[in-house]
Amino acid sequence: MLSIDRSQVLAYRIAAHGLHREIADPERLAVFELGVQDVTKRDTARLALAARLPGPPPSLVDDDQFTLAWSHRGAPHYHRSAGFLGLIPGLVPFDDTDAEARMGWQRKEIAEAGMPAGEVLTTAAKALRAVVGKPMTKGAASEAVTKRIPAGLSRWCRPCQATHIHEQLMRLATPLAGIALEPGVSPATLFPLRSRPRIPATMDVAEAKLTVERYLRLHGPATAADAAGFVGTTRAKVLEALWPKEKVAEVDVDGKRAFIPADAVSDVENPPEPSPVRLLPPWDPFLQGRDRDTLVPDKAMRKEIWKILGNPGAILAEGAVAGTWRAKAAGKSLEVSAIAFLPLSKKAKADVGIEAERVAEIRGYTGSRVSWT
Repeated sequence: MLSIDRSQVLAYRIAAHGLHREIADPERLAVFELGVQDVTKRDTARLALAARLPGPPPSLVDDDQFTLAWSHRGAPHYHRSAGFLGLIPGLVPFDDTDAEARMGWQRKEIAEAGMPAGEVLTTAAKALRAVVGKPMTKGAASEAVTKRIPAGLSRWCRPCQATHIHEQLMRLATPLAGIALEPGVSPATLFPLRSRPRIPATMDVAEAKLTVERYLRLHGPATAADAAGFVGTTRAKVLEALWPKEKVAEVDVDGKRAFIPADAVSDVENPPEPSPVRLLPPWDPFLQGRDRDTLVPDKAMRKEIWKILGNPGAILAEGAVAGTWRAKAAGKSLEVSAIAFLPLSKKAKADVGIEAERVAEIRGYTGSRVSWT
C-alpha cells in the first residue's frame, strides 16, 4: 500500500482542481465533473473560474455550455449542459432511507408525510413539473406547488410567515422534474428544461457511482464518509450502493486509510510542485472537500473559513490554505482585507496583490488594494 503525507495530498488536489492554470477552455475544467457551486451575489462561480483559467473568465450567465441547477445536497451548481440530463437520474435516492438522509427528515416528518420518503420526492417532482411550465420565481413556484401536494409535505415557515413545501424537498425534487435555475437572476427563478426527460423512478446507480468516483478524483485520497458528505447521504449508504470498489485503490495518508481512483495513484505519489497563489472564493470547489481537517488542520482556523453564515474566501499559497480574504468597495477600487494564518513570503504576498487585481477586474473595479492582518 502506498504511504503519503498531507503535503502530497494537497499538492495532488491543487493540480486535480486545475489551479495551475494550464487549461484555457472553461468547459474542459475538471471541477465541472462535479459542478461549481454558485452564490450569484458573491460571484463565487466566476471567481472559481478565475482561479483556474489563464485568461479572463467568461460570464456563465449567458453561456449555453453550462446549466445552473439545484443538484448535490440541493445546492446551486453550474454543470456542463451536455452532461446535465445524464446527471439527473444519479441524483435520485437509492431507497427510502437514502431519501430520508438527503432530505434531513426524521421520524416526525415521515409520519406527517404519510408516505415513504422516496414517494415524497416523486410526489413533489410531479407537482413541480405540472406547475413550472415557464420561468417562475422560487416563491411563486413554491406557493403553487404547496397547493398541489399533501399537507404533510409542507411546513410553517417563520421567516416567510407562510406554510409552504419543505425547502430541501423542493430543492431535491426540482432537477428530477427537469427544472433548472435562471443564472444571474435574483430572486431565484426556475425554468423548465427544453428537453425534459421523464421523472426518473429509480436511481441510475452507475451514474451515482461515477459521482463518488469523481469526488475521490478531485478530493482524494478520501473516505466513504467524505464522499457521503458531498452527496448528502450516509457513509453506510455509500458503501452499500455507491462505492466504486472495482475502480479505487487504498492508500495510507499519515497513518489513516483513504481511497483514490486506481489510475491516479502515481499522480498522488508524485504530484506537481504546489506553487500557485490563488484567491479562492467562498464555496470554491477546492474547499468542498469534506475532510476539512486535512485542508486546514488547525481547528480555530477552520472556524474562520467555514462559518455558519458569511464565509470568507480562502488564500491558497505555498501548497496550503494559508489565510482568508474579504473584499469591499472603496470608491472605484476594491479593498481586500487579508488575514494570514501561516507565514507567507514576500513573493506570496505580492502574488496575492496580483490575484486581487483579477478579482477587481471581474467585479468591475478600476484597481485594488490589499491590507494584511
